[in-house]
Amino acid sequence: MSAPRILVTGAAGAFGTAVSAALRERGAEVAGLDLAGDAGARIVGCDITDPEAAAGGVAGAVEMLGGLDVLVNNAGLGGPASAGEAPGERARQIIEVNLFGAWNVTAAAIDSLVASRGRAVFVGSRMAFLGLPLGAAYAVSKRGLTAYADCLRAEYGTHVTVACVHPAMVRTPIHDATAQAGLSLEGVSSEEPIEGVVDRLVAACLDPSPRRDAAVTRAGALQLLAARHLPSLVDRVVARQVRKRARAGAFDSAPMAAGLRERHGR
Repeated sequence: MSAPRILVTGAAGAFGTAVSAALRERGAEVAGLDLAGDAGARIVGCDITDPEAAAGGVAGAVEMLGGLDVLVNNAGLGGPASAGEAPGERARQIIEVNLFGAWNVTAAAIDSLVASRGRAVFVGSRMAFLGLPLGAAYAVSKRGLTAYADCLRAEYGTHVTVACVHPAMVRTPIHDATAQAGLSLEGVSSEEPIEGVVDRLVAACLDPSPRRDAAVTRAGALQLLAARHLPSLVDRVVARQVRKRARAGAFDSAPMAAGLRERHGR
């Protein structure tokens, strides 16, 4: 694409800012959506969990760009949530933003993408395929997002390319919030540099034939393959690592992990 017109959601966040800058360096015309608008940065303010607001935000961005070639569904929230507790306000917010927000924006942008024979790019997660303790809301949102991308591809794949990028643990505010709650999963999930994630997202936006489901690193690709095709083996590996960390006191400062510690004899 020559000077592709790209819309990035969550454009004021860690990934969004870095991805937008990298795409502009490659010659793309970029606009963004975020809760806080910024005219100077070409970011339209809107709440993507509100279907009407999302539609209005997309319309404003498409008008600003003069059309749309690529939509990057990047906006996301994270944080701990136990699968053994009823979903609280934060868990519902995570799913609302990560899954339904992306659905709202994509639905608002789909006609423009069909017209341009464009593409939709989704920021997924290794946790779409890899279940980790106390990450229920985030995992549900990302597995749902991946399923939505698959359905979008099945319905619109004749005219719109659909690609997902699945990072592992990256040091962003999402990771920091989990770590501050005493629930860091370092040693259970591998860390990847934000620069690598940005490079993979840029490739998903601009490469002539982007990967359907892309990991960030070679190790990440192997883990993704194992999680999808050898789930029982991966379950055992994760359980062993979680038990080791629990017995080493890694979750001692997290009230939410009290039951986890007890079940692992801590």
